[in-house]
Amino acid sequence: MDYIRSLVERYPMLTPVRLQINAAYRLMEQSFETGGKLLIGGNGGSAADAEHIVGELMKGFIKKRPLPDTLISKMRTYDSIRGPKLGASLQCALPAIAITGHTGLTTAFSNDVDPKMAFAQQVLGYGKAGDVLLAISTSGNAENLMYAAVTAKAIGARVVALTGKDGGKLARISDVSIIAPEKETYEIQELHLPIYHALCLQLEDHFFS
Repeated sequence: MDYIRSLVERYPMLTPVRLQINAAYRLMEQSFETGGKLLIGGNGGSAADAEHIVGELMKGFIKKRPLPDTLISKMRTYDSIRGPKLGASLQCALPAIAITGHTGLTTAFSNDVDPKMAFAQQVLGYGKAGDVLLAISTSGNAENLMYAAVTAKAIGARVVALTGKDGGKLARISDVSIIAPEKETYEIQELHLPIYHALCLQLEDHFFS
């Protein structure tokens, strides 16, 4: 199913950014295909969005995503009781990390170094060439995300910005910029959710159909 086309049909105001949404999807698909991961950051409501996206990618969204039989067999080999339970319960995942969490690390780095660079430190530690950083900012000007984006580009990762208003500074540094066509923060956030849901649904359909 073409979830991005369905998204635009339900939200016609997103028609001007349909190509950008498709381009962001392609970057993520290519990254997962080659063993990469998705790093996601944001502040406030966008931090909650980052965690939301991780939940949709790291477990079944609308599909069951059963484990391969070979993996289930290995689990049974190692433990005849727990193995079958794991095989019946665990779900295949697309690796995604919200750089908004990890309280011990972020508070230590913020206290010892610079709170605006706490996201960048995680991108440096978790990221590698071929990964994708999804930077979510309604203004596109969050300084901690700018530091993270610069770090991502330097290590060879790609950057997707999910913003609003005029896209801000993130739009200029990102490989793909999806600018929700609204001005007020809450209205931008109301469009961000269906956009990232469509991306997650399209990824799940591709990898687990």
